[in-house]
Amino acid sequence: MYRRIRDLREDADLLQKDLAGYLGCTQVNYSHYELGKRDIPTDVLIKLARFYRTSADYILGLTDRREPYP
Repeated sequence: MYRRIRDLREDADLLQKDLAGYLGCTQVNYSHYELGKRDIPTDVLIKLARFYRTSADYILGLTDRREPYP
């Protein structure tokens, strides 16, 4: 899961501070999500899925299908 959010961010050519600003948290806090030092709260997971136009299941590693559900 943590690798996925980093890969999504890097694929979009964004910095951690960009996502932190979108999520309303600090860059350090967001870094902890990517490193697996902090669990990603459900509301943040939903925001990330919407931002990247994917499913929470993809971010969580439950599917390899990147497209969101219809």
